[in-house]
Amino acid sequence: MNASPGAMDAAKRQIDGTDPFDGELAMRGYALNAMCFSFNEAENREAFAQDEEGYMTRFGLTLEQKEAVRNRDVLGMLNAGGNVYYLAKLAGIFGLNVQDLGALQTGVSLDEFKANLLAQGETMRRSAA
Repeated sequence: MNASPGAMDAAKRQIDGTDPFDGELAMRGYALNAMCFSFNEAENREAFAQDEEGYMTRFGLTLEQKEAVRNRDVLGMLNAGGNVYYLAKLAGIFGLNVQDLGALQTGVSLDEFKANLLAQGETMRRSAA
C-alpha cells in the first residue's frame, strides 16, 4: 500500500510541545546522530574536543546542527533531528547527564525535573498498591 506524503503527515502522532522522533526526524538528524554515536569511542570524543568544527564537517552536519552544537543548545539539536539517546553521548562531553537533558526538554530546572520524577514514582507505587 502506497500512502501519499500528505496522508502520512495526517496520521503523524501529535504530542503537544514535542516532535515525536519518527522516520522524517531520523532522516533529518542522521548526520548529527551518527556523529554522536561515534562518541562511544574515547578517541572520537578526544578528536571532537580537539577540533569541533572539523569533526562536525567530517560527519556532514547541517548549518542548523552545527550552530546548535556550537551553542550547546540541546533543544536546537533535538529540533534538528537529534535523538536524545545519541545526544546523551554529546551531552556527556559537555558535562550534562540524562536528567539535565530531561530538564532542558521539559523547560524546568534540574531540581524541578528530579522532583517531578520522584513524584511520578510515588504516584505509580501508590496506584500499584
